[in-house]
Amino acid sequence: MDGVLVDSTPAVARVWTRWALKHNLDPEYAVEHAHGRTSLSSIRELLPHADYAVHLAENSWMERAEIEDVEGVIALPGTLELLATIPPGQFAVVTSATRALAEVRLRAAGLWEHIRHLVSATDIQNGKPDPEPYLKGAAALHLAPQSCIVVEDAPSGARSGKSAGARVIAVRTTTADAPLLAAGADWIINDCSAMHVSADGLPGRLALELSLTDAPRQPKMS
Repeated sequence: MDGVLVDSTPAVARVWTRWALKHNLDPEYAVEHAHGRTSLSSIRELLPHADYAVHLAENSWMERAEIEDVEGVIALPGTLELLATIPPGQFAVVTSATRALAEVRLRAAGLWEHIRHLVSATDIQNGKPDPEPYLKGAAALHLAPQSCIVVEDAPSGARSGKSAGARVIAVRTTTADAPLLAAGADWIINDCSAMHVSADGLPGRLALELSLTDAPRQPKMS
């Protein structure tokens, strides 16, 4: 969701900066550390000496603060067109945000009406880079992960998709190419406006074309 469908970077930076300053942490490091992962996982690592109750309390604060801050949360280029093209039963949003936060951001970006399947931090035990989120996304679609394509902007998400067995398209919206390639991305595009989906004539199958700019490989997929 964040960084693929929705541009929430300013809101995320504002909230995590407030949180980091409250705990005398470097805001830039905290924002970068939290990218593409559940907030609880990041809080545990950023406050390693705090107990579980503190982690839960801080995570609740974080969720409330992020839900309240949707200023500047908009759809990224190409996302509305992409979601309007793919049948709702053939894609899932797999996000490290909680379900409540995901719905707020997708509504703010004008994308919520297109979403039928959503796997959030609320639905999993192990967040990205663990494969569980994308395994559950594939299961929601009644597909083998090997039949799925993951679109990710974060190295942790790319690792999650690859370890689940899917192919991964990375977008350059938040992360440089080198970390995405190191995480196993199969292709790199600028954003979702470089993805063009159409039916390929067989029931349940879609053809995907990518407009590549300095990407490492050529796409051959359906």
